[in-house]
Amino acid sequence: MVEDARILQARGEDGPFNYNVGNIQQDAPPYAEYFYPSIFTNPIATQITSAVLGPRPKWTFCSGNTALPPVPGVSPQRQPVHADADFAHPEHPFALVINVPLIDMTPHNGSTEVWLGTHTGNGGIAAQEGAHGERASGRVKEDILAKWVATHGPPVQPNIKKGSVVIRDLRLWHAGMPNMSEEVRVMLAQIHFASWYRNPMRLEFAEDVKPVLEGLESRGQLGLEVPVDWISKKQAMDGYLNRAFGNAYDFNQAP
Repeated sequence: MVEDARILQARGEDGPFNYNVGNIQQDAPPYAEYFYPSIFTNPIATQITSAVLGPRPKWTFCSGNTALPPVPGVSPQRQPVHADADFAHPEHPFALVINVPLIDMTPHNGSTEVWLGTHTGNGGIAAQEGAHGERASGRVKEDILAKWVATHGPPVQPNIKKGSVVIRDLRLWHAGMPNMSEEVRVMLAQIHFASWYRNPMRLEFAEDVKPVLEGLESRGQLGLEVPVDWISKKQAMDGYLNRAFGNAYDFNQAP
Protein backbone atom coordinates (compact mmCIF):
# COMPACT_ATOMS: atom_id res chain seq x y z
CA MET A 1 0.00 0.00 0.00
CA VAL A 2 2.98 2.32 0.46
CA GLU A 3 3.89 1.77 -3.19
CA ASP A 4 0.26 2.34 -4.19
CA ALA A 5 0.15 5.55 -2.14
CA ARG A 6 3.04 6.98 -4.13
CA ILE A 7 1.16 6.21 -7.36
CA LEU A 8 -1.91 8.03 -6.06
CA GLN A 9 0.18 10.92 -4.76
CA ALA A 10 1.66 11.42 -8.23
CA ARG A 11 -1.84 12.03 -9.59
CA GLY A 12 -2.06 15.26 -7.58
CA GLU A 13 -5.36 17.06 -8.12
CA ASP A 14 -6.60 14.09 -10.17
CA GLY A 15 -6.17 11.69 -7.26
CA PRO A 16 -8.72 10.54 -4.66
CA PHE A 17 -7.74 13.16 -2.10
CA ASN A 18 -9.88 14.16 0.86
CA TYR A 19 -9.95 17.93 1.49
CA ASN A 20 -6.25 18.31 0.54
CA VAL A 21 -3.80 16.36 -1.60
CA GLY A 22 -1.81 15.22 1.43
CA ASN A 23 -4.69 13.01 2.59
CA ILE A 24 -5.98 10.38 0.19
CA GLN A 25 -8.66 7.71 0.04
CA GLN A 26 -6.88 4.41 -0.59
CA ASP A 27 -8.22 0.88 -0.94
CA ALA A 28 -6.24 -2.16 0.05
CA PRO A 29 -5.68 -4.73 -2.72
CA PRO A 30 -9.07 -6.56 -2.82
CA TYR A 31 -7.87 -10.07 -3.60
CA ALA A 32 -6.99 -13.09 -1.48
CA GLU A 33 -3.21 -12.59 -1.35
CA TYR A 34 -3.72 -9.57 0.90
CA PHE A 35 -7.04 -10.46 2.52
CA TYR A 36 -6.28 -11.16 6.18
CA PRO A 37 -9.41 -12.12 8.18
CA SER A 38 -7.66 -11.04 11.40
CA ILE A 39 -7.73 -7.51 9.97
CA PHE A 40 -10.77 -7.25 7.71
CA THR A 41 -13.13 -9.47 9.72
CA ASN A 42 -11.54 -9.08 13.14
CA PRO A 43 -13.73 -11.08 15.54
CA ILE A 44 -13.25 -8.75 18.51
CA ALA A 45 -14.23 -5.74 16.39
CA THR A 46 -17.31 -7.57 15.15
CA GLN A 47 -18.32 -8.50 18.71
CA ILE A 48 -18.17 -4.82 19.63
CA THR A 49 -20.07 -3.55 16.59
CA SER A 50 -22.70 -6.28 17.07
CA ALA A 51 -23.16 -5.26 20.70
CA VAL A 52 -23.71 -1.61 19.72
CA LEU A 53 -25.58 -1.98 16.42
CA GLY A 54 -27.34 -5.31 16.84
CA PRO A 55 -26.66 -8.78 15.40
CA ARG A 56 -24.99 -9.26 12.02
CA PRO A 57 -24.08 -5.71 11.03
CA LYS A 58 -23.66 -5.06 7.32
CA TRP A 59 -20.09 -4.57 6.14
CA THR A 60 -20.45 -2.43 3.03
CA PHE A 61 -17.36 -0.20 3.00
CA CYS A 62 -13.73 -1.31 2.82
CA SER A 63 -11.09 1.30 2.10
CA GLY A 64 -8.40 3.28 3.86
CA ASN A 65 -7.04 6.70 4.61
CA THR A 66 -3.43 7.62 3.95
CA ALA A 67 -1.54 10.67 5.20
CA LEU A 68 1.26 11.41 2.77
CA PRO A 69 4.63 12.92 3.67
CA PRO A 70 5.19 16.44 2.39
CA VAL A 71 6.58 17.07 -1.07
CA PRO A 72 8.82 19.99 -2.04
CA GLY A 73 6.94 23.21 -2.57
CA VAL A 74 3.73 22.03 -0.88
CA SER A 75 3.03 22.96 2.73
CA PRO A 76 1.49 20.15 4.83
CA GLN A 77 -2.17 20.82 5.56
CA ARG A 78 -4.75 19.58 8.01
CA GLN A 79 -8.31 18.69 7.14
CA PRO A 80 -11.16 20.80 8.48
CA VAL A 81 -12.97 19.21 11.39
CA HIS A 82 -15.80 17.20 9.86
CA ALA A 83 -18.21 14.30 10.23
CA ASP A 84 -18.47 11.51 7.67
CA ALA A 85 -22.23 11.48 8.21
CA ASP A 86 -22.84 14.60 6.09
CA PHE A 87 -26.61 14.13 6.02
CA ALA A 88 -29.50 14.07 8.48
CA HIS A 89 -28.68 11.01 10.56
CA PRO A 90 -30.45 9.02 13.27
CA GLU A 91 -29.80 9.91 16.88
CA HIS A 92 -29.33 6.20 17.59
CA PRO A 93 -25.97 4.62 16.62
CA PHE A 94 -26.27 3.27 13.09
CA ALA A 95 -22.72 2.88 11.76
CA LEU A 96 -19.28 2.26 13.24
CA VAL A 97 -15.96 2.81 11.50
CA ILE A 98 -13.20 0.28 12.20
CA ASN A 99 -9.73 1.70 11.65
CA VAL A 100 -6.59 -0.43 11.63
CA PRO A 101 -3.29 1.47 11.32
CA LEU A 102 -0.61 -0.37 9.35
CA ILE A 103 2.11 1.81 10.85
CA ASP A 104 2.49 3.33 14.32
CA MET A 105 0.47 6.55 14.30
CA THR A 106 1.66 9.61 16.18
CA PRO A 107 0.95 13.35 16.00
CA HIS A 108 4.19 13.64 14.03
CA ASN A 109 3.04 11.41 11.17
CA GLY A 110 -0.58 12.47 11.16
CA SER A 111 -2.65 10.46 13.62
CA THR A 112 -6.29 11.45 13.28
CA GLU A 113 -7.59 14.25 15.47
CA VAL A 114 -10.77 13.14 17.25
CA TRP A 115 -13.38 15.19 19.09
CA LEU A 116 -14.54 12.89 21.84
CA GLY A 117 -18.25 12.94 22.63
CA THR A 118 -19.37 14.72 19.47
CA HIS A 119 -21.27 11.71 18.13
CA THR A 120 -24.22 12.69 20.34
CA GLY A 121 -25.81 16.04 21.09
CA ASN A 122 -23.67 18.02 18.64
CA GLY A 123 -26.37 19.42 16.37
CA GLY A 124 -26.01 16.79 13.65
CA ILE A 125 -26.32 18.09 10.12
CA ALA A 126 -27.18 21.58 11.41
CA ALA A 127 -23.59 21.91 12.67
CA GLN A 128 -22.11 21.19 9.24
CA GLU A 129 -21.40 23.04 6.01
CA GLY A 130 -21.22 21.87 2.41
CA ALA A 131 -23.44 19.67 0.26
CA HIS A 132 -22.92 15.92 0.13
CA GLY A 133 -20.48 14.89 -2.56
CA GLU A 134 -18.36 18.03 -2.37
CA ARG A 135 -14.77 17.46 -1.33
CA ALA A 136 -15.31 19.61 1.75
CA SER A 137 -18.79 18.41 2.76
CA GLY A 138 -19.39 17.61 6.40
CA ARG A 139 -17.08 20.28 7.82
CA VAL A 140 -18.21 21.68 11.16
CA LYS A 141 -18.91 25.40 11.53
CA GLU A 142 -16.17 27.32 13.30
CA ASP A 143 -18.45 28.94 15.88
CA ILE A 144 -19.80 25.54 16.89
CA LEU A 145 -16.27 24.18 17.24
CA ALA A 146 -15.35 27.09 19.50
CA LYS A 147 -18.44 26.51 21.64
CA TRP A 148 -17.63 22.80 21.96
CA VAL A 149 -14.06 23.53 23.10
CA ALA A 150 -15.31 26.05 25.65
CA THR A 151 -17.79 23.61 27.18
CA HIS A 152 -16.18 20.19 26.64
CA GLY A 153 -12.49 20.79 26.04
CA PRO A 154 -10.16 20.40 23.06
CA PRO A 155 -9.79 17.40 20.72
CA VAL A 156 -7.10 14.75 21.09
CA GLN A 157 -4.53 13.36 18.66
CA PRO A 158 -3.55 9.95 20.03
CA ASN A 159 -0.56 7.68 19.67
CA ILE A 160 -1.74 4.32 18.30
CA LYS A 161 0.35 1.20 17.67
CA LYS A 162 0.17 -0.49 14.27
CA GLY A 163 -2.24 -3.40 14.21
CA SER A 164 -4.50 -1.78 16.80
CA VAL A 165 -8.25 -1.67 16.23
CA VAL A 166 -9.90 1.73 16.63
CA ILE A 167 -13.70 1.92 16.51
CA ARG A 168 -15.56 5.20 16.19
CA ASP A 169 -19.11 6.29 15.56
CA LEU A 170 -19.61 7.53 11.98
CA ARG A 171 -21.06 10.77 13.41
CA LEU A 172 -17.95 11.66 15.42
CA TRP A 173 -16.14 14.86 14.48
CA HIS A 174 -12.56 14.26 13.40
CA ALA A 175 -9.85 15.59 11.10
CA GLY A 176 -6.90 14.20 9.19
CA MET A 177 -3.72 15.90 10.30
CA PRO A 178 -0.47 16.77 8.48
CA ASN A 179 2.15 14.08 8.14
CA MET A 180 5.42 15.76 9.07
CA SER A 181 7.50 12.59 8.75
CA GLU A 182 9.12 10.98 5.72
CA GLU A 183 6.99 7.83 5.91
CA VAL A 184 3.60 7.07 4.38
CA ARG A 185 0.99 6.65 7.12
CA VAL A 186 -1.63 4.07 6.05
CA MET A 187 -4.81 3.40 8.03
CA LEU A 188 -7.44 0.91 6.87
CA ALA A 189 -11.13 1.68 7.27
CA GLN A 190 -14.13 -0.62 7.29
CA ILE A 191 -17.68 0.47 8.11
CA HIS A 192 -20.29 -1.74 9.76
CA PHE A 193 -23.90 -0.55 9.43
CA ALA A 194 -26.80 -1.72 11.59
CA SER A 195 -28.86 -4.38 9.83
CA TRP A 196 -31.93 -2.13 9.92
CA TYR A 197 -30.12 0.80 8.29
CA ARG A 198 -31.00 1.00 4.60
CA ASN A 199 -27.62 1.78 3.07
CA PRO A 200 -27.39 0.17 -0.39
CA MET A 201 -23.59 0.12 -0.81
CA ARG A 202 -21.86 -3.15 -1.70
CA LEU A 203 -18.27 -4.31 -1.51
CA GLU A 204 -16.28 -5.35 -4.55
CA PHE A 205 -13.79 -8.18 -4.12
CA ALA A 206 -11.96 -10.57 -6.40
CA GLU A 207 -13.53 -14.00 -6.70
CA ASP A 208 -10.64 -15.63 -4.82
CA VAL A 209 -11.82 -13.92 -1.60
CA LYS A 210 -15.19 -15.71 -1.78
CA PRO A 211 -14.02 -19.06 -0.35
CA VAL A 212 -12.30 -17.21 2.51
CA LEU A 213 -15.55 -15.50 3.55
CA GLU A 214 -17.59 -18.66 2.97
CA GLY A 215 -15.20 -20.60 5.18
CA LEU A 216 -15.53 -18.06 7.98
CA GLU A 217 -19.32 -18.16 7.68
CA SER A 218 -19.49 -21.96 7.71
CA ARG A 219 -17.42 -22.05 10.91
CA GLY A 220 -19.55 -19.37 12.58
CA GLN A 221 -16.61 -16.94 12.63
CA LEU A 222 -17.94 -14.15 10.42
CA GLY A 223 -20.88 -12.60 12.26
CA LEU A 224 -21.50 -10.11 9.46
CA GLU A 225 -23.74 -9.63 6.50
CA VAL A 226 -21.37 -9.01 3.57
CA PRO A 227 -23.03 -7.88 0.31
CA VAL A 228 -20.36 -8.30 -2.39
CA ASP A 229 -20.14 -7.87 -6.14
CA TRP A 230 -17.61 -10.51 -7.20
CA ILE A 231 -15.20 -9.70 -10.02
CA SER A 232 -12.21 -11.44 -11.56
CA LYS A 233 -8.81 -11.02 -9.95
CA LYS A 234 -7.60 -9.17 -13.04
CA GLN A 235 -10.50 -6.72 -12.80
CA ALA A 236 -9.74 -6.23 -9.11
CA MET A 237 -6.04 -5.61 -9.72
CA ASP A 238 -6.73 -3.22 -12.58
CA GLY A 239 -9.39 -1.20 -10.81
CA TYR A 240 -8.81 -0.87 -7.09
CA LEU A 241 -6.64 2.25 -7.38
CA ASN A 242 -9.35 4.07 -9.31
CA ARG A 243 -11.79 4.63 -6.46
CA ALA A 244 -13.61 7.82 -5.59
CA PHE A 245 -12.55 10.29 -2.92
CA GLY A 246 -14.15 9.81 0.50
CA ASN A 247 -17.01 12.29 0.30
CA ALA A 248 -18.23 10.78 -2.96
CA TYR A 249 -19.40 7.70 -1.06
CA ASP A 250 -22.99 7.91 0.14
CA PHE A 251 -23.47 6.57 3.67
CA ASN A 252 -27.08 7.76 3.83
CA GLN A 253 -30.11 5.50 3.75
CA ALA A 254 -32.02 4.68 0.59
CA PRO A 255 -35.60 6.07 0.57
